[in-house]
Amino acid sequence: MNITIVGGGNIGTQFAVHCARKQHHVTIYASKPECFKQPLSIVNENGTNICACEIDGATNNPEKAFQKADIIFVTVPAFAMKKAADTIYPYVKKEVKIGLIPGTGGGEWAFKRCMEKGAVLFGMQRVPSVARLVKYGKSVRATGYRKELHVAALPRHETAGLSAFISHIFDMPCIALPHYLNLTLIPSNPILHTARLRTLFSDYQKGKVYDSIPLFYEEWTDEASELLLKCDDEVQNICKALTGCDLSYVKSLKLHYGGDTPKQITQKISGIQSFQGLKTPSLKINGGYIPDLHSRYFTADFSFGLEILVQIADFMEVNVPNMKETLKWYHEIAAEHARFDFHDFGVQNKQDFLELYKR
Repeated sequence: MNITIVGGGNIGTQFAVHCARKQHHVTIYASKPECFKQPLSIVNENGTNICACEIDGATNNPEKAFQKADIIFVTVPAFAMKKAADTIYPYVKKEVKIGLIPGTGGGEWAFKRCMEKGAVLFGMQRVPSVARLVKYGKSVRATGYRKELHVAALPRHETAGLSAFISHIFDMPCIALPHYLNLTLIPSNPILHTARLRTLFSDYQKGKVYDSIPLFYEEWTDEASELLLKCDDEVQNICKALTGCDLSYVKSLKLHYGGDTPKQITQKISGIQSFQGLKTPSLKINGGYIPDLHSRYFTADFSFGLEILVQIADFMEVNVPNMKETLKWYHEIAAEHARFDFHDFGVQNKQDFLELYKR
């Protein structure tokens, strides 16, 4: 197949190698195509090559990237989804498959016009592994591959075939999810990252400087776990309100991490091997450190993650005080920035919201 990957970062590079390994024709659409050198490689935690493949090339020309694409994987952050959708739209042909990696962040609404033109939209519940670039355009380090993947599609009848394709690409089981909202409502980064950041920087205000910044996961705290569990309960309450939607794969983090108490959750998160050494998004300045408010952990996970969950809760008339307080905290410390708003897509109420997912 002709596969185009939008974004040459962590996940985009990883997907390019896996797809090329299966003999597909792979093109990366990126802003700096001249940086891509052959072959592209995936290395493990020790820096040892585990896979290296040549792709067809990289380009910043949208016609070259999308005109003949059978499958398009979109790996840009949530705040860049609308721009990606608008760029792809002129080249959309009927039944082209557009995959959002991962499927959170409101991407289904950004690509609504593409679906109306005949595109099939699908997304993955979580990324295949932790992935971090070693060198842009050359190599990525991938660790902690999952035991199985999960995929949902719009229209729904396309899910099984796309699950089989993802299984083929990554040589691992891939489960076909019963409803796309299993992606939208997954209690992952939109509550995981935001709970940690709020508790870590709860006293932050302009002018505040920290002597040091803890590692993001390795030095996780019970305070962060307590807020995370409260937000997780609120996500489950939203799911209960969405009667008629099979959301059985929006599993509580208590099940995902195998713990019921803040202490148990802290022990689990801080001990995940693939998360070891990952730094908290921060900037070094004279006198110490400040949070990096331009990091995706802020700009994507609050504005295109938690924001969506809170707005869905409002449509469903579900009380989510912990998520709202966390979002309010972010708005108080962050400068003006883009954020997801269902009203931009003509969604005014529960009925408008659910209409898209009837496909």
